[in-house]
Amino acid sequence: MAKLLQPIQAGQLTLSNRLVMPPMATAKAEADGQVSQAILDYYAEKSAGGHLSLIIIEHSFIKPEGKASHNQLSVADDQMIEGLTKLAQVIQKNGSKAMMQLAHAGSQTAREITGFTPAAPSAVLNLRKGEELPHELTHEEIFELVKAFKHAARRAKIAGFDGVEIHSAHGYLLNQFLSPLSNKRTDEYGGTLLNRIRLHLQVIEAIRSEVGPDYPVFIRIGASDFMVGGTTLEDSQIAAREFEKAGVNGIDISGGFCGFTLPGITSQGYFSELSEGIKQVVSVPVILTGGIIEIEVAEQLLNEGKADLIGVGRALLRNSKWAEEGIIKLQREG
Repeated sequence: MAKLLQPIQAGQLTLSNRLVMPPMATAKAEADGQVSQAILDYYAEKSAGGHLSLIIIEHSFIKPEGKASHNQLSVADDQMIEGLTKLAQVIQKNGSKAMMQLAHAGSQTAREITGFTPAAPSAVLNLRKGEELPHELTHEEIFELVKAFKHAARRAKIAGFDGVEIHSAHGYLLNQFLSPLSNKRTDEYGGTLLNRIRLHLQVIEAIRSEVGPDYPVFIRIGASDFMVGGTTLEDSQIAAREFEKAGVNGIDISGGFCGFTLPGITSQGYFSELSEGIKQVVSVPVILTGGIIEIEVAEQLLNEGKADLIGVGRALLRNSKWAEEGIIKLQREG
């Protein structure tokens, strides 16, 4: 049997194969972040047939101040639970597991979107969307952030999602704490790598205290900024080990301030060097995404030990039957 078609365990989460739909923003939510019929229809189409073992819902904001864009999905209020329950059920009814991604944009947003001055670890312009100088988060605000992540995870669990993923990639808030390009703090949240991931560990601990020891918790990390002075693979290997010790069940690899693409690089699986490096130092499953458009390449990356799970994004955006067609192809080829 092709490795791509083999089941895998991530904590208490059993996945039927190695294909994952990673989080991709749709801008289909209602203006206040509520689940819309358009979102339900979108995920019903993407999950049809259950050929994807796991669908990680697009990044959803945990606080109004952390909203990244208009019509972004919200998990910031208990009023969202009813709609989120419908969303989880749409996916699960089709045979895929559903995971909620919890996010805060930090400085990668604007007052026009949130109504608030953007906040960040330090008063440094965001390298991806530096429209407004953010204010440096106080200790009290950091404490409130941890609580917001915790309560967002509670809502996802109540809504029936199979797990949550903490977003620390693509230059969003937790990634801003991780990266020395954006974290210039001189207190216990800045300086050394262990200080820069202190908030991550507090978030993981708070979520675990809320959802219990068995509920699946993943983290998506921007494993390298690919910029001078930024986060490196070696940094992320240390961080990944700490995240595993703190209780995460899976690590999803993407870029940091470089975003989810690498300019000038068009090879499939372009973050594979990062995912392979992380896989070498942790025992939990590692997800690789990055320009994968051919099922044979996905299988090859697994066989080469680059990752345990393969995320396919834009190919699924273009063709909702990509996974079904690819699996049939693998089965025919034996």
